[in-house]
Amino acid sequence: MTAWRVGVDSGGTFTDICIADADTGAIRVWKVPSTPDDPSQAIADGVLEGLSETGAGKPQEVVYFGHGTTVATNALIQHRGAPTGLITTQGFRDLLEIGRQRRPHLYDLQCDKPPLLVRRHLRIEVPERLRYDGRIETPIDEDAVRTAAHTLKSAGVQSVAVTFLYAYIDPRHEARVRAILAEEFPEAFVTCSHEVAPEFREFERLSTTVVNAYLGPVMARYIERLGPRLDAAGLSGPRHITQSNGGVMSFATAREQAVRTVLSGPATGVVGAMKVAALSGFSHIITFDMGGTSTDVSLIENGRSKLAGEMEVHGYPLKTPMLDIHTVGAGGGSIAHLDSGGHLKVGPRSAGSVPGPVCYGLGNIEATVTDANVVLQTLNPEYLLAGRMRIDRAKAEAAVAALADRLGLDVMAAAQGIVSVVTANMAKAIRLISVQRGHDPRDYTLVAFGGAGPLHAARLARELDIPRILVPRNPGILCALGLLMTDLQTNYAQTRLLPVTPASIATMAEVFADLEGRARTWFESETIAVKDQHIRRSLDMRYRGQNHELSIAVPNGKVGETLLAELRQGFERQHEQMYGYAAPEEPIEAVTFRIEAIGAVRQARIEPRTAAGYPLGDALMVKRDVWLAESGRFLSCPVYDREKLGPRHRIEGPAIIEQMDATTFVLPGQTATVDAYLNMILEG
Repeated sequence: MTAWRVGVDSGGTFTDICIADADTGAIRVWKVPSTPDDPSQAIADGVLEGLSETGAGKPQEVVYFGHGTTVATNALIQHRGAPTGLITTQGFRDLLEIGRQRRPHLYDLQCDKPPLLVRRHLRIEVPERLRYDGRIETPIDEDAVRTAAHTLKSAGVQSVAVTFLYAYIDPRHEARVRAILAEEFPEAFVTCSHEVAPEFREFERLSTTVVNAYLGPVMARYIERLGPRLDAAGLSGPRHITQSNGGVMSFATAREQAVRTVLSGPATGVVGAMKVAALSGFSHIITFDMGGTSTDVSLIENGRSKLAGEMEVHGYPLKTPMLDIHTVGAGGGSIAHLDSGGHLKVGPRSAGSVPGPVCYGLGNIEATVTDANVVLQTLNPEYLLAGRMRIDRAKAEAAVAALADRLGLDVMAAAQGIVSVVTANMAKAIRLISVQRGHDPRDYTLVAFGGAGPLHAARLARELDIPRILVPRNPGILCALGLLMTDLQTNYAQTRLLPVTPASIATMAEVFADLEGRARTWFESETIAVKDQHIRRSLDMRYRGQNHELSIAVPNGKVGETLLAELRQGFERQHEQMYGYAAPEEPIEAVTFRIEAIGAVRQARIEPRTAAGYPLGDALMVKRDVWLAESGRFLSCPVYDREKLGPRHRIEGPAIIEQMDATTFVLPGQTATVDAYLNMILEG
């Protein structure tokens, strides 16, 4: 019996399924429209359909199920989390509202802050106080905690966040509150700050705890729906959900730490892009994941993704390990519109999968990026998904024409304008993660994936002078493939302010030993074999007096003076790259110690192929008239079937390559070459 590993990425527009043979690594892919009202329906039905249509096998043969989800992300964006209460240190209930006293945009006097996730009357203070070194200043008032529990229960909250000052040093007060809530309010979902963010900076720790409490019941209900659907479908293998750090965790862990899934979907795309690019020999890459609703970009150096210990996601600071991914509201379903000044804008509002772009014929009347491409005929004007989904070019043209009339342009100019605006939006996002951080995009390869990524990659690369584009063999389902190319992973952190001097060596060794002990316990709980256990250490460092840190990799080995010297050199090197200078005479502080625990699992494999033994002409499907801005007219372009392209096939632009999950557009003057791993390399 063949054993299959299944990865599913549930997006706002499509649900992508990747099915891999656990023994040979052979890969099969499928794609179905998402069901936004109940994403679990498209997941279960899509897996069954994919197993059947691709001839993979039976549901009972699935030995691993990995899932990337946007459930937590969407709940945070749409503010559809659970009614949440807060128990905090006396005098600090307004910290959630005060924050860092920074406006989101300094010079925008009309800018709105994101809505508060806990209303003021549900933020309850209790007498307790720890000092900065963990000593108890004021013992916790347990009667006040019980009163707070009754108040929140009467108010109808479903979830409670617990955050006390300096709980990351000594969590005993928070632990006691959890115990009391279990007695007085057992049905509540409870999150304590020391469990999700045992680090300093009280506002960010509070925000992270509140977001986890807000999203926890949503994720729990989702898993409660998905689990029975998978059971009914006969999918009984181990189940995992992607974390924002690129690893996976069990369904049970996801229920308790939903905040770790806010970048669940895009994280696996980054993992898949790194693995695929490495096969083709590229270690410096910029990932470009353009889907139906948004675009996610990330910068990878030396084949390693950057983990951010703190990020702001949709306006909420989160102190949890996440891949350094930047998201913009630019996707195939992004709606084109005019602003108050009559200028063309694209996104962030999206048509999603229902009703979807106008060409879907499901009732939308506002032109989208997909409609513009259908009008330009860079996208197939008759169907998508290799003929499984019919579309209507006439409806798309009518919607673009309505916008063109308001702009005073002809239809083709308006369609090209939509593509140009969305390209500029995405270029701005890439400059943010590269140029503004001291990296030159010209030194990187653009890895384009997602359903719409390969279609827009050529123009985006020219906008940024990126010399090379890599389009994976299955770009539209790379996030799902990434689920089968990632490992079990978790992170542990502990804040401890120490000078980076020989006097701190013993304490630094002690902190790392404690974190590694926690990692060993996790390895045992996940039954990970010793040979598959890996630990990576890092340390957040800063010059004394600075307010922000840089994360520096800590080499393996004993903590001693040699290691301190390496840390100092690494910090000064990174400081100079980030800020343009280093100050060797200044004292350096260690701030937060971090451990990344990785449990290696069997992954999908992509094997190299020999050169194609047939001519490129065998892959030619048709020729199609395509509007090219470079010539200002329609030109006849060859359309190739990606399924029939093999190693060493070389295509001269302009050309279009179609496949079930994506379309690749090659501009005039560019060439596309297929390598041994069936990746396409675009240059020129």
